[in-house]
Amino acid sequence: MVTKQIKELEVTKAKIIALEKSIAKRLQKELSTLHDKYGFSSLADFIKALRTGSGPSQKSSKGRPAKAAGKAKRRKRAVITEVTRSDVKKMVESGKTGSQISKSLGISLPSVQNIKKALGLVKARP
Repeated sequence: MVTKQIKELEVTKAKIIALEKSIAKRLQKELSTLHDKYGFSSLADFIKALRTGSGPSQKSSKGRPAKAAGKAKRRKRAVITEVTRSDVKKMVESGKTGSQISKSLGISLPSVQNIKKALGLVKARP
């Protein structure tokens, strides 16, 4: 029984490999004639048009991603106010989890944990 299934598996794997090869050949054939489909005389002209149409290159000359113009965007820090602390306290008392609180208030989970610790809402480890 098991040997029959193993043989079926091998046959199926062989079919998959044959199908992958067939798809690869068809894809290669379609890609090689793509420039004709869009009215370009050569593949080089088609590639040049693609590059100009896609905008500036996203890679530097060394093949690494280019740095964005200007400074990198920094994440805005959350301002923890007394209102935020009281909201955290209310939510903890209502049974919300730390991740639910952080998502609803727009602050990080570590901030929620720090607030809970400062308010004495965290159980001490045994």
